[in-house]
Amino acid sequence: MSESENTVYFLPLGGSGEIGMNLNLYGFGPEEDRKWIIVDCGVTFGDLSTPGIDVIMPDPRFIEERKHQLLGIVLTHAHEDHMGAVAYLWERLRCPIWATPFTAYLMRDRLAERGLSNEAKVREISLTGRFDIGPFDLELITLTHSIPEPNGLAIRTPAGLILHTGDWKIDPEPLIGAPTDPEAIKALGREGILAMVCDSTNVFTPGEAGSEGGVRENLTKVIAEQKGKVAIAAFASNVARLETAILAAEANGRRVCLVGRSMHRMAGAAKSVGLLQSCAPFVEEEEAGYFPNDKIAFVCTGSQGEPRAALSRIADREHRNVSLGDGDTVIFSSRVIPGNERSIFDLMNRLALRGVKIITERDRHVHVSGHPCRDELKQMYEWAKPKVAIPVHGEARHLIEHADYARKLGVPSAVIPKNGSLIAINADGARIIDEAPAGRLHLDGNFIVDAEANSMRERRKMAYAGAISLAMAVSGKGEIVSGPDLRALGVPDSGDNDIEEFLDALADAAERAFAKMGNKARRDEDEVEETVRQAVRREANRLWGKKPVVEAMVLMV
Repeated sequence: MSESENTVYFLPLGGSGEIGMNLNLYGFGPEEDRKWIIVDCGVTFGDLSTPGIDVIMPDPRFIEERKHQLLGIVLTHAHEDHMGAVAYLWERLRCPIWATPFTAYLMRDRLAERGLSNEAKVREISLTGRFDIGPFDLELITLTHSIPEPNGLAIRTPAGLILHTGDWKIDPEPLIGAPTDPEAIKALGREGILAMVCDSTNVFTPGEAGSEGGVRENLTKVIAEQKGKVAIAAFASNVARLETAILAAEANGRRVCLVGRSMHRMAGAAKSVGLLQSCAPFVEEEEAGYFPNDKIAFVCTGSQGEPRAALSRIADREHRNVSLGDGDTVIFSSRVIPGNERSIFDLMNRLALRGVKIITERDRHVHVSGHPCRDELKQMYEWAKPKVAIPVHGEARHLIEHADYARKLGVPSAVIPKNGSLIAINADGARIIDEAPAGRLHLDGNFIVDAEANSMRERRKMAYAGAISLAMAVSGKGEIVSGPDLRALGVPDSGDNDIEEFLDALADAAERAFAKMGNKARRDEDEVEETVRQAVRREANRLWGKKPVVEAMVLMV
């Protein structure tokens, strides 16, 4: 048997070395005709280092160049970091999509937003379903997580079996969906798992993540203690938490108003698969103001401080229907995602200044994670007994710790991937054999651009040191006939800096540089522009201590 016949290939293009933006490739066959499937295709979100960018997704260049060998996309669940990029990238890949009913509902909704409903086909698969895609025999394994229908994926190939866990935890009594199926995992272990590709999010956290049931009990008690209006901020995709918030509010005689587009979208998806059936009808935003303060509860998007989400607009008194103030309470039934600390704490401070009481998971037991802690990882390895551990869904420190922990649990070997690591897996173990391109793409308004595009570099520079534009006209004899005129954005105009004097000094520097040019060079538009641009940038740095972006426009007349 040739190497290509006894080897399955794993290639993460997102989600390894970071939390979020998952995109994983599995391949089988000889390199010239290797068949590939994508497991998950998600996004992450922008921060202060990506001005103007809200959505970031993995660069699929490697598989885009081989899309004639791509058989399809399989989604493990409906979180944005696992399926949010599909609608943006599908036109580059043009392949079928497989998903369970809840995930399929949301996927079709996203494709419709992009006008792709008639082209991109979503093939619905049943829970615990088993189906073939080319040489891949795929079986869904029931797990628990913080969203309906989370699935592990048993990937059988002629080379052997891989278990891809997706996101999971062990909750023996989940409030939505079936509990984790240990017998199915044990059966895979007896069959023989070459490698387990596994969630690393909480590898540093001892014990277990905990059950949603405890959150529901405590949230009911917390709401009972409040006298004014109550708002619960949570991830819209955590449907179990959405149901918990609704039932906890109703147990205290409060009706529920959903605030935020994604809350309504998730509630619609949940109802489409038979969830949230026992809840009372939701109160419309326009009607919520007519309820007494102690008879209404708002379930809001914006737990991470997103500037355009519902809770942020409420904090800034920009929401047209919902207001919170003195005597009201906001319960953050969510965790602080690393990197979002500043925006979340800023949101909390804005609410506090309006007299709103803030309750978080640090104050009361109002949140549990959807990812496995160390005891749950130990249990999973005891069930699965893989020959190789391949940790994913974590930053570098998570993956290193997970690999060390797996070895201590008796796993013979572990491979630590990074985005772009092509890993060959067979009966002899696993090893990184090559590196593939693995970058990032930014959704910049209506355009998808490379993360290293000039526009992004310029935007970062402008965010740091502003921008200056210069305009001047030069005659055919090489003489200045107008200008230089300068305008500045983001330059200090108070304190020790008089902006007019500053711009005059820059204009003088441009004129001096122009005067030093030879007669022939003065009649070359491009050379004049570059000469005065550099002169202005140097003078700005000398006076200000920063190098702004400088744009020079020279008109030859």
